[in-house]
Amino acid sequence: MGDHNISDKFWCDHGIAAQTMLLGARAMGLGGCMFGSINIKKLKEYLNIKEHLEPKLIVALGKPVEEIQIDELNEDGDIKYWRDEKGVHHVPKRKLTDIIIGSW
Repeated sequence: MGDHNISDKFWCDHGIAAQTMLLGARAMGLGGCMFGSINIKKLKEYLNIKEHLEPKLIVALGKPVEEIQIDELNEDGDIKYWRDEKGVHHVPKRKLTDIIIGSW
């Protein structure tokens, strides 16, 4: 959460914090997902969050119940996730050499 008593400029600290939480959770055998598209007003009401605090991201953590496989993006560029006949969740991603500039 952003604390407006400290600053009104949160920049990317919440993303860095969420990513660190997810990496730590993964190291403990947990899975997780961060959500940025949230109804802040409803969330604050439901959780009774004080006015000066602003939720920036939600992080859901738990034990994974499915197998996920990262696949290299096909030449057609299709990024749609899909499940195979065994229920494995396939997630197409671009190669690192395609997204990191100047390091190869």
